[in-house]
Amino acid sequence: MKRYALALDLVDDEKLIAEYEAYHQSIWLEITQSIKSAGIVNMEIYRVANRLFMIMEVGDNFSFDAKAKADHANPKVQEWETLMWKYQQALPIAKEGEKWLLMDKIFELK
Repeated sequence: MKRYALALDLVDDEKLIAEYEAYHQSIWLEITQSIKSAGIVNMEIYRVANRLFMIMEVGDNFSFDAKAKADHANPKVQEWETLMWKYQQALPIAKEGEKWLLMDKIFELK
């Protein structure tokens, strides 16, 4: 099992943030299926102000590239991503087309 941490910003608007959170209280079944079929075992998203932090725990078969290809070929995932982009905004350091950015682990208490 491996863990990844990612970050993304939301549009800084209270109404839009509330809508975004509401969508995540009942995400579409097809989205849950695509997440699990990619080898993601657990996923959590946290928010402070308009900053999001995601923790993904993945199995040995997980690949970011394979997940991206599967998502690109899945019309329902594309519909979800288009809808979510209404609420999301790239981090200032993101390159063109990047959404969630992988974070570097800098500390672990053992």
